[in-house]
Amino acid sequence: MVLVVGCAVAGLVAGARVGSREPVLVLARPVTVGHVLAAEDVREVRIAADGVDTVPAGERDSVLGKPVAYSLPAGTVLSRAAVGVAQVPPSGEAIAAVALKAGQFPSGLSSGSRVTVVVAPATSAVSTAAAGGARSWPATVVAVVAADTEQTTVVSLQLAEADAHALAAAPAGQIGVVTVHGQGR
Repeated sequence: MVLVVGCAVAGLVAGARVGSREPVLVLARPVTVGHVLAAEDVREVRIAADGVDTVPAGERDSVLGKPVAYSLPAGTVLSRAAVGVAQVPPSGEAIAAVALKAGQFPSGLSSGSRVTVVVAPATSAVSTAAAGGARSWPATVVAVVAADTEQTTVVSLQLAEADAHALAAAPAGQIGVVTVHGQGR
């Protein structure tokens, strides 16, 4: 008897939660930081959103025409914090772009990949010995864009600001990217 009453109460609680779903906006497709939201970028779904920062579906017009503050994948529940001035890179970090050729980065490199950027030491024409040691920095891939010729790929990397400056000063052709375990920072 107690089991039957317990199951009935659990069913009522579950039914009440399912019934309290609210229509909110989610991203219909991936967007990059700074992208201005258009009607085709968002869609409506019903979720239980108690205590979660969401944009109600009825407020669609309040976000259309505004930029997104972060790069976000399709299916992300749109929050008020995700709409507005770009929040990338965060304070103390910077984004550096490096042009790489095949063999200087692993295949499958994509936005969000955690990597180590390595700058090989310069070699002298007189000596085959490298001057100084290799330098390296941890980074997160922000974007990967292949050039039209497909001979060069531009990889945008988010890393500490001082490291980004040093990376930007590194000679072309001496930079390599190594994927490390995990995603994000």
